[in-house]
Amino acid sequence: MKNLYIGLMSGTSADGIDAALVDFSLANPLIVTTHYTPYSQALKEKILALCQQGDDEIHRLGELDIILGKAFAQAVNRLLKNATISSQAVHAIGSHGQTIRHYPYHPHRFTLQIGDPNTIAAETGITTVADFRRKDIAHGGQGAPLVPAFHQHVLTADNIHRAVVNIGGIANITLLPQGGREPIVGFDMGPGNVLIDTWIHLHKQENYDQNGAWGAHGVVQPDLLKNLLSHAFFDLPPPKSTGREHFNLTWLNKHLHELGRKISPVDVQATLVELTVRSIIESIRQFIPNGEILVCGGGAHNLYLMTRLQELAKPHFTVDSTQKYGLDPDWVEAIAFAWLAQRTLNKQPGNLPSVTGAKEATILGGIYYGSI
Repeated sequence: MKNLYIGLMSGTSADGIDAALVDFSLANPLIVTTHYTPYSQALKEKILALCQQGDDEIHRLGELDIILGKAFAQAVNRLLKNATISSQAVHAIGSHGQTIRHYPYHPHRFTLQIGDPNTIAAETGITTVADFRRKDIAHGGQGAPLVPAFHQHVLTADNIHRAVVNIGGIANITLLPQGGREPIVGFDMGPGNVLIDTWIHLHKQENYDQNGAWGAHGVVQPDLLKNLLSHAFFDLPPPKSTGREHFNLTWLNKHLHELGRKISPVDVQATLVELTVRSIIESIRQFIPNGEILVCGGGAHNLYLMTRLQELAKPHFTVDSTQKYGLDPDWVEAIAFAWLAQRTLNKQPGNLPSVTGAKEATILGGIYYGSI
């Protein structure tokens, strides 16, 4: 008998909604079907506008919360229609929501994800679990990253160290020591695709650098790279997390201006790729001496980025995507939030205090009931 859950994910890149229908009846999760809903450019701009301070924020937030809740619900309903599966067959939806602010170092630390779970539950008829990150913060954690618990569940090996690297808008890592005998370490490493995507959109009006082709034609600028890597976040010990609040176009332009010389846009793009790759490799080397690097997220499709990662990883690490172990790199996070919904309904903890810094392992998420 199938044990079905749905995971919904929209990340820092704010590109769209990943919806995955997942069967947990076997030892390893099995994707039944997936559906991706891209955001329109107008909707993406509304989301990004809320990621920084501006006028009439409360009204815009309230309105967008409902708009995204309906968009998430539509993604679920389309997913079920494609799979010809009734909503009654699904135990719950796990919805990450769309992050618009993340301040884990604020005196009154907070994280905020929108996409109203009440609306999702009402319009799908399916119990919805949400507010995962806020629950971790309430227990003293950073609220991110949360997927390392899932990585530990499905990818720990007895005979090899593994580093699972999710390259979304922000890049995060899970370090899995062989045998699973040591506490899991996981943290945000810094920008993944967020600056790469922002820069190509600014200069070429494209949402991402397909296959990394544009960046591959550039030349890395060592002085710019050194200045970007001087950001204090890179030297913080874990647990740590970050977002657009720190790594954005304003921050990049400040460093470009301070250099006092003009750099071609394509060379900036190559340098931004190198920033992501160097921060990943240096983070891994601090904790494990050798092993496998398994990449998921949109960055797995940037061939230039993956090539640079492979070059810098030698000779102590190999680099593959999570597909090597049956996990489609595009859907790992959506599967993870389906898994977290299952954990919540089964009253099992979903966070790792060694990763987020929470005082204790706790059941994550708030439950919003659908049809009764």
